[in-house]
Parts: sequence; C-alpha cells; structure tokens
Amino acid sequence: MRRIILITGGQRSGKSVKAERMALGLSKTPVYVATAHIWDDEFRERVRIHQERRGPQWTNIEEEIHLSRHDLTGRVAVIDCVTLWLTNIISAGNPTLDVAHCLELAKKEFDAFTAHDGTYIFVTNEIGLGGVSDNALQRKFTDLQGWMNQYIAANADEVILMVSGIELRIK
Repeated sequence: MRRIILITGGQRSGKSVKAERMALGLSKTPVYVATAHIWDDEFRERVRIHQERRGPQWTNIEEEIHLSRHDLTGRVAVIDCVTLWLTNIISAGNPTLDVAHCLELAKKEFDAFTAHDGTYIFVTNEIGLGGVSDNALQRKFTDLQGWMNQYIAANADEVILMVSGIELRIK
C-alpha cells in the first residue's frame, strides 16, 4: 500500500527529527533519501550532523534530482528535503528559470517516484510565510516551492506542520 506523508515548517522547526522518528516507528530499516548538494563547508557540517543522528539501520541514498531512479517498493523512506531538491531542479540547465517548466518536471518526478507501494515521508520548508522578497529569483523559487508543496499535500495521506518542535496535524 502506498502512503505519502508531508512534514512542513520553518527552518529548525523539528521537521527532520520528526520524519526520522516516524520512519523508525514504521520500519527497523528505513531509507534516507538526501537531496542536498553540498556547496560549502558550513553546509557540509549540517549534513554531517544529520548523518550522525541516524544509525546503521538506515539505508542512505544521495539523489539530487532524479528520485524516480530509486525503486523503494515496500520500504519506508524519508526524503529530506523538497526545498533542496527543487533548488537542484531549478539550477540544473535551466537558464531561463522557467518556473512552470521546473514545476512540471518536479511533479512528473514525484509521481514516478511515488508510484510504487511504499511509505514516503517528505520533508519540506514553508518559505512563503515571510515577506515578499525584493529578489526576482527568490520570488520565482518561492512560487515553485509553494506550488510543489501544494501538489505534494494534495497527494498526501497526512500533512504535519512543525512549529518550534511541536507537530500540528493539518491533514
């Protein structure tokens, strides 16, 4: 049976910890799909801290764009995170930064990845809760992120909003 869970919230709201605990409650051997592209030492340290938190029972997959390359049928997987995944999509060979094109690519990839029976726990950020940026690229990315979050939420069986380490069940 296919199950999709979306965990959303702001930075440092407890999203990843919640997703990892949920996955471990559902499987003794969950999968962690890391979408991050490591672009500097500070981010490399963030990744290291995330990795240390997980034990040897986790199968780790690093995939920046093509989630559907991985068939996780019958598995419980945390995909962390949608924001970094979309950053990779919008940055990869997209000189015009066409948001509609990136959104369609992301939707197709999401649909293909989640077509198999399994439990998929997506972690994402609510970057649109703040003010409107004066940067055109940031506004485009905020639109892309918001629309993809809506798409995942519409397809999700559960949606959880994390605020200050406290979960609020939305769906």
